Formats: sequence, structure tokens, C-alpha cells
Amino acid sequence: MSQTQTPAAVGSGTPAPTREVAPTADRPAAAPVVEMQGISIAFGGVPALDDVALRLYPGEVHALMGENGAGKSTLIKALTGVYAVDAGTIVVDGREESFTSPAASQAAGISTVYQEVNLCTNLTVAENMLLGREPRRLGGIHTRAMNRRARATLDRLGLDIDPASVLGRHPIAVQQLVAIARAVDVEAKVLILDEPTSSLDADEVARLFTVMRTLRDQGTAIVFVSHFLDQIFEISDRLTVLRNGRLVGERMVAETSQLELVKLMLGRELATLEELDREVAATDLVDRSATPVLKVLGLGRKGSLQATDLAVYEGEVVGVAGLLGSGRTELARLLFGADTADTGEIEVHGKTRRFRSPRHAIDRRLAFSSENRRAEGVIEDLSVADNMLLAMQASRGWLRPIPAAQRHALVTKYVEALDIRPANPDATMRNLSGGNQQKVLLARWLLTEPELLVLDEPTRGIDVGAKAQIQQLVADLARRGMAVVFISAELEEVLRLSDRLVVMRERRKIDERLNDDVSVSDVLELIAGQERPTPEEAPRG
Repeated sequence: MSQTQTPAAVGSGTPAPTREVAPTADRPAAAPVVEMQGISIAFGGVPALDDVALRLYPGEVHALMGENGAGKSTLIKALTGVYAVDAGTIVVDGREESFTSPAASQAAGISTVYQEVNLCTNLTVAENMLLGREPRRLGGIHTRAMNRRARATLDRLGLDIDPASVLGRHPIAVQQLVAIARAVDVEAKVLILDEPTSSLDADEVARLFTVMRTLRDQGTAIVFVSHFLDQIFEISDRLTVLRNGRLVGERMVAETSQLELVKLMLGRELATLEELDREVAATDLVDRSATPVLKVLGLGRKGSLQATDLAVYEGEVVGVAGLLGSGRTELARLLFGADTADTGEIEVHGKTRRFRSPRHAIDRRLAFSSENRRAEGVIEDLSVADNMLLAMQASRGWLRPIPAAQRHALVTKYVEALDIRPANPDATMRNLSGGNQQKVLLARWLLTEPELLVLDEPTRGIDVGAKAQIQQLVADLARRGMAVVFISAELEEVLRLSDRLVVMRERRKIDERLNDDVSVSDVLELIAGQERPTPEEAPRG
């Protein structure tokens, strides 16, 4: 679909309510303040963006949407001068630009406020707002004038913050507002807010949105990146969706339903998804009358996951579905002790346990493969064999090395069993493809002989053949009695593998059901917040 079109919502779901927006929101013919066309960027020959476009209009909040790996961050970095583009054009206020640094982008009126506020907490609010641009008098900083100027900017945004107060004494929400005020002081035409609400509570989000509306009404173009759909529909005027480094489309928010947005982000039409084969056994052989391998009651962590109940039985695959930020990964990390829970209990085979670290979970025969393969899994400079044996060696203790013969036998077994290529245990891990790196990580945990395996996005970013092999491995492990928690953004994959389905939204579990007759459209409607009524709730007539 052409980027310049603004179609009505398709498919089921209710369009977002129409609300009053800045005058330019309904006039796409008005000149955009930023227009990016044909943007392509590759890293090491691998495309990160392929012919992507983005238009930003003055007086609009523009949501940039997409799952992890969709290309949102890369596109922002192209606009802010962090990355040079391989192809395409960037036009700001009618002038073509070629930004070679963030400073050059900022000089053109483009400012960014990141999720992690990059200000100096030991300085005052005013010093942070005018850092490098302080008014001077007699060769020194004119503090009184600096505070007056900062106060004027804060008043313009309706913020009652003492400019002379030390920034570090304020909560993170206020620090983010100060970062926005700094951008306003440099007269930004475009303000990019990258996941600004991820660590804010409801009152803090409302305060941020008030400031965003003020700036929008003053003519600033705002790029809003968030994974909270309700917030997107509350504050945004227009949205652009990316998927796998490509442009899916641009829409007016008032003409788009949440269900349509979810479909655009996840890809493929419902009919196509529902035609996929589901390799689920006709008869559910999981014995749920037995004691579960793992059971959690009220497991939660402030700002991360609301209190959650879950039980996983021997030979069962529990699929976890939801958008980025729904609480999928947070649940996985709490199950494994990678994060410490504030509330709730964990039972392993009916006995209460407390996981203060992953080591405690490993000792109870739990394993966890993180979604962040490079940062939390792969050690690129070590060999395949060293990566594979890492968890087993850690559980034995570093003073008890694995005997050479056993080491060789185990590595050879799993290289063959998982079809790891190249089949060379001494190959450096960084030289393997993503799919083969993922197989090495799976082998690492299988070597510990776990009873429960938690897999967070095990097939993300790998080729179709490797995906099929890993899916088959998960099914085989379950048939042999292993309990599996399988997390994936690809709904067809979750439905194909799971015996039971858990759906997450906005950091809480919203639904749990046996996967005996669940369709992709059922899950999409749950994720989009459009639960179907039960027979008792359905209207009669």
C-alpha cells in the first residue's frame, strides 16, 4: 500500500475514537517538517532498513511502531546522524540534509529523549537544560539569568519544577520532563521520544502526555516510540509501522483499530495465518492432575510484572503470546531468578523454593534461553565447545573441569543431534550464523538435563530451515517429558507448539486456555484488548 494513502481500518475491531488534534493532522497536503524517502542501511551486508519512508508533520504526535528488530531504532539513528544511510534522502524543512553526527541533526532542529535519560544528575535542572549554552557575565556563568531562562521554558510547558534544584533529587519521570524541556530550549522542530513511558506509572504518564499535547499544539512534530497500544491510541495522531526493516504503511490513528495495528506489526493476514498447519496432537496427553514441575502463585515485580499465577506440567509446552512490552520476558526472567520477585511463591515439584539468582534455578533443574542472544547468551570470542559447555561447567564448579573425553563426547553428540554447522567444535562462535548460534545455546542448556526449559524468542532472526529444526526439537523434548515455556512474537509458532496458551498484555496475564481450538484471530483480539464475549455474555435475541 502506498505510503501516502490513509485507508480506513480493515478487518474486525473498532476504530479508535475521533478526537480533536492539531490542525495539520487532517491536512496531509501540508508540508512535512521531515520527509525521509528510500532509506536503506545494511550492516555487514545484512539489510537493517530497506527502502523505508517516514513523514513528520508539524503539530502532530507520530507513533513509530514495530516489534523488536523491525528497524525503529535504526531509522531514528539515521534521522539523528548516528548512522549514515546507504541510500535514500532526508529532507528537513524543504532542504535535503546529510547528517554526519548527532550534533548536525540537532542543529537542524531534531532532538531525542531516550528511555535512559542522558543528563547529569549532579547538576541542577537549569544547568542540565542549558548545558553548553549557559548565559555568561564577566567571563563566568550568569546563574540568575540561567535560572530565569530555564523557568520561562518550564512555565511554557506547564511544569512546576525548581530550576535551581539538583536533578538527581527528582524521580525519573521528572528527569525525562527536564530532558524534554532541554530539547524545547534549543528550539527543536522535531522531538523524538524513545520509549519514554516504559518505567512510569499512570500519573507520571498523564503528566508526560500533558506536556506532549502542549508541544504538539505549539507546532512541534513529536515522534513517539512505545509498545503500549493504549498509550499510542490516546496520544498519537498518525502512525507508521515497520516490520523486518521494511515499511508496512502509514495510517491516521483515528481511522485505525487496535486489531488492525496488531496485524500490521505481526505480519500476514489472518486468513494466511489460519491456513498454517498446527502440529498439535489430537489428544492432550498431559496429566494435569499430577504435581506440576513448576508452579508460581502471585509472582510479580513492581514496574515489571503484575502478580501472575502459572503452572507447567511434565511433557507440556506452555506458549506465551503478547506484544513487545506485554510482560513475556519479564515473566521468563522471574521464573528463572534472573530478576528477583517482589511478590509471590515458586514451587518446584510441590516444594516451595526461592530463586535469588539463576544458579538457584539451575540447581533445581530449570534452564532459560534469553531473547537477547548476543548480550546474554553468546560469548563470541569463545569456541562452539566452550559456549556449549558453559552452563554445565558452572554447575560443576570452576575447580572441577569436565574431563576431556566426556567433553568431546558431549559436544560431538549435540553438534550432530542439532545439526550445528559448521560441525567443528573449535570454530569461533562469532563466525556461526544466528540459527546455529541459537542451536549452541539450546545445547548448552540441554547438557544440564533440565526438567523445565524456558525459551524466550528462540527462533527470532534465524532462517526458516533453522526455525523448523528448533520447533521440531521443542516438540520432541516435550514428548520425552520435558516441561517447556515457549515465548514468541510469531503467533502461528506459539499455536503450533503449545498445549496451553497464556496471553500477556501490559505486563499482566490476561488469558489462559487449553490450545485445543484456538485460532490466530482469537489471540490477536485478546492482544488488541477486544476479548470475545463468553456464551453467557453474548447478546440474546
